[in-house]
Amino acid sequence: MEQSNPADKENFLYPRGRYYGQVKPENLIFNANLQEFAQKIGIITSLETSGKLSPEEAYDQVKALWKQLKRSKKELGIGEPPPNDIESPPDEP
Repeated sequence: MEQSNPADKENFLYPRGRYYGQVKPENLIFNANLQEFAQKIGIITSLETSGKLSPEEAYDQVKALWKQLKRSKKELGIGEPPPNDIESPPDEP
């Protein structure tokens, strides 16, 4: 009998899509957070649809996950110009 590898189960249950954006550590981390968010949302919606979660419970869980993702975006500085990219006025001739 073949032994199952925990990493194989993890990859099957929680697949990760490939990242095609600008390769920077903060982008990679946020992409992983975004994929985890999407997977959890899928689980919550399935549980709510099947009657295992009330609509209110599902809403509260989605709201909490959204806040967590939003906080992650802010902490990683996604969408914010880096401090050294602030435009300086052009030199006068």
